[in-house]
Amino acid sequence: MKLKRNFPVIFLVILLVLTLTVSCQRRGDDSGKITLNVLNYMDLTSPNLINEVEFVWNSFLAANPDIAINREDLFNEPFHNKTEAYVASGKLPDVLYVWPSGRSTSLHQNRLLKDLSRLIEQDGLEDSYVPQALEPANQGGGYLAMLPMALTSTHAFYINMEVLNACGLTPAKTYEELKAQVPVLRARGYDTVIMPNKDTWVMQSCLFSMLAGRFCGPGWENKILDGQTKFTDPDFVNALNFVRLLYADGVLAGSSLGTAYGDSPGMFSTNRGAYMIDGDWRVGTFLTDQTTGQALLSYEQQKKVMITVFPEIEGAKINRSTSGVLGTGWAMSASIEEGSAKEDAAWRLIKWLTGEETQTNRVLTGGVATPAWANLDLSGFDLEPMQIAIGNLSNEYDISTCVIDGVFHSDVFNPLNDGLAEIGMGTKSPAQVAAEIQRVFDNWKRSQ
Repeated sequence: MKLKRNFPVIFLVILLVLTLTVSCQRRGDDSGKITLNVLNYMDLTSPNLINEVEFVWNSFLAANPDIAINREDLFNEPFHNKTEAYVASGKLPDVLYVWPSGRSTSLHQNRLLKDLSRLIEQDGLEDSYVPQALEPANQGGGYLAMLPMALTSTHAFYINMEVLNACGLTPAKTYEELKAQVPVLRARGYDTVIMPNKDTWVMQSCLFSMLAGRFCGPGWENKILDGQTKFTDPDFVNALNFVRLLYADGVLAGSSLGTAYGDSPGMFSTNRGAYMIDGDWRVGTFLTDQTTGQALLSYEQQKKVMITVFPEIEGAKINRSTSGVLGTGWAMSASIEEGSAKEDAAWRLIKWLTGEETQTNRVLTGGVATPAWANLDLSGFDLEPMQIAIGNLSNEYDISTCVIDGVFHSDVFNPLNDGLAEIGMGTKSPAQVAAEIQRVFDNWKRSQ
């Protein structure tokens, strides 16, 4: 009986998925077409999904009738698990969405991705991207394995002025001020900072990387890699201890450790808390869906949101900082033969996915905050308030320090992710976590 009651909903969901699949993926059955297998990172619940499919994928197919695409859309952990399954099998899709390092470390270090520098030079695109985007040292294998779509601030501090005003508060400028707001907000039923941490990468990427930079100073990661300092040194332990304080002081609720990352936009948009910590990419979730005209936050609500970086911390070596990394982008399987028709087709797709038209569209729909394409002209476009705010984020900080999973191997950052959660739960001390990370780092170093 329950199935019958839910049948209309189930049918609509299946119909939507089938519509997207059939209309947006050409299966490559037509004679003479070059078929590209593509692994795509896509949140099927995000606004502007239909725009993404129509503008990005269907437009490419219409302009390239000799190409067919088999596209596999996955998101979050299922995407990363599938990527690793492809790595283990030794057979990658022709074109795939990748990180510059971090979660895509195995692809880079095993050189499973084609070096795109020859193709960039061949087409004279050296000046079309910002310099950081084409710097091989910014990628995990030390070569140009992917073309990024953006430069990414993994840390941003979102402020809900509607909640603060309701409590007679102003944005905290220091951590002490933030801590003092906890009981005031709690008395009115609000969380202080929304940051779901059930997905353990969130704490490391969106907050702790920034904290490590503040307590350890710029370039701290290079000193670790060169053996000049250790994870067990006081500066790094102090950064870990600050995470403990965030929970002990109630700035982060213990319940956040059991809350999924995908829940944060809904919590913030319904005024569950005064602040939210997330990456710059999260802005896109709140913007108007161009297909439906609906938005998680209206223009007027967006005007009540400020975006900056975490308040100043007494005793930190630096303040007014964020954590940044080259953004995600697109790569080609190294197994594709050089000079082949398939390489040409894959390269045409990658150029489109990272090119001027697509990057402009991604900025306008909130998919990208800081595009990697140089000198996009966005004048004349009606940007929403939160798009303007995230575009001005660079004015809110003086320095950007490393993102840990963009520098260290997964053998190191995965145990750190778990250790940060254990600190939050109170099952391990900062000193214990530091010792564990130093141990796994030493083991990784010996294996090189």
